[in-house]
Amino acid sequence: MKLSQFKFHLPESLIAHNPSDQRDEARLMVLNRNTGAIEHKVFKDIINYFDDKDVMILNNTRVFPARMYGNKEKTGATIEVFLLRELNKELRLWDVLVDPARKIRVGNKLYFGENDLLVAEVVDNTTSRGRTIRFLFDGTDEEFRNNIELLGETPLPKYIKRKATPEDKERYQTIFAKEEGAVAAPTAGLHFSRELMKRLELKGVEFAEITLHIGLGTFRSVEVEDLTKHKMDSEQFIIRQEAVNTVNKALEEKRKVCAVGTTSMRAIESAVSAGKILKPANDWTSKFIFPPYDFSIANCMITNFHTPESTLLMMIAAFGGYENVMNAYEVAVKEKYKFYSYGDAMLII
Repeated sequence: MKLSQFKFHLPESLIAHNPSDQRDEARLMVLNRNTGAIEHKVFKDIINYFDDKDVMILNNTRVFPARMYGNKEKTGATIEVFLLRELNKELRLWDVLVDPARKIRVGNKLYFGENDLLVAEVVDNTTSRGRTIRFLFDGTDEEFRNNIELLGETPLPKYIKRKATPEDKERYQTIFAKEEGAVAAPTAGLHFSRELMKRLELKGVEFAEITLHIGLGTFRSVEVEDLTKHKMDSEQFIIRQEAVNTVNKALEEKRKVCAVGTTSMRAIESAVSAGKILKPANDWTSKFIFPPYDFSIANCMITNFHTPESTLLMMIAAFGGYENVMNAYEVAVKEKYKFYSYGDAMLII
């Protein structure tokens, strides 16, 4: 398929800059991928579409406060440092993006917080904006992490044109977040409240937790018309035996297996055995899913509404059917659904 086939007009006013008042009270569009039929609901109504022994696959990655602001030595210029991933725990080496990049060279030192709580030295250039930095910190790893928590901001996507607030620290995180390592939230999971999870549990719905640490590549735009030439960034994922057992039992019993979010879907589709069942994994994936694609594990999916020409929309179109999904998006715009990270949700069954 071609990039231009995923264009649609998205009014700026439909991009959500703030979360819904209650997690489970965002709007929910339900799309039947066999018939193309659409229903309009509220997210907590999702309970009516699942039964005893159905399985939801949740991405339990935890977002860390990846956006920091430091001052350059001598000049005192303010530099944004976006932590991407830790390269070496002992040496405190990190892969980062810096802005403005032209001011930051190898050998420069950056100072963070009052009384220079953290100091970092630039040790390598990786891309035009990418750098490798080493934090010069002698304390324990726990003290170092506490300082990152203290100095870092919730890494809201750049399109949200406002400062991160204390509310974002809680709301830009799923309630089942455990494994730290993401720089963006698995946003379909943001709609689950503790009350809704409990009600699903009481109904007999089972949860299988997997981990995929979301990187900034999630937001990278596609710049080639021929989709086969697009390369995805690699993201680390972990699928443990316990989740494998839960999912494969549901597949065997022909239950609903629901991928909560594109990240859960990418992870499970990167760990399919020759027998078309889920297998344990601790690996990196750069899997790019776009139509046509034969899915092996999930038979339903929860997702947010994504932006035009995004790899996320392409995956949704592969799962729900291109015509169905593009029609549903047309309806979503007309009905003023909210899009993107803090936006409304879609259930594809």
